[in-house]
Amino acid sequence: MRILVPLAAGFEEIEAVTVIDVLRRAGIEVVVAGLVPGACPGSRGIVLVPDVTLDSVLDSEFDAVVLPGGGPGTKALRTDPRVIELVRRQDSKKRWIAAICAAPTVLADAGVLAGRKATSHPAVRDELRSRGIDLRERERVCVVDHVITSQGPGTAMEFAYAIVERLLGSAKVDELERGILSKSAAD
Repeated sequence: MRILVPLAAGFEEIEAVTVIDVLRRAGIEVVVAGLVPGACPGSRGIVLVPDVTLDSVLDSEFDAVVLPGGGPGTKALRTDPRVIELVRRQDSKKRWIAAICAAPTVLADAGVLAGRKATSHPAVRDELRSRGIDLRERERVCVVDHVITSQGPGTAMEFAYAIVERLLGSAKVDELERGILSKSAAD
């Protein structure tokens, strides 16, 4: 099982790190690919060093592609034709695509959200709504077909768990929740 997380300068740290961490804890190979070579600064100044460059994995197959949000990071993802093509390829093969915060706009740009329900950060809802996307504002995580969307930093753990559940099942999520202590012992 391999998942690609494209990373662009200005990414939202909580969304990227939470997803990468939870997926790796689940035993999934996560490939973090920078749009450009070298270290990648997040929107709050935390710097991550991607595993590879996006160019080096463009011809690879992934079970899922996960897009973190963050205003500047999302803008970079949206304007990168490699990312748009990658998302379209995943969609055409009915492979998992996930986007959080502002990143559902990347999916909209790629044509992936047409006819699907989705959720996003409130800051981009008007844009998505104007493009005919059926937004689910009360859903913290929305799963339709092979597409997972989520609202933002505060929903990052739920988003990561939703990805794990779709790929490895609910028993793996239960195991992670016990180890991470994301639910109380009474649950």
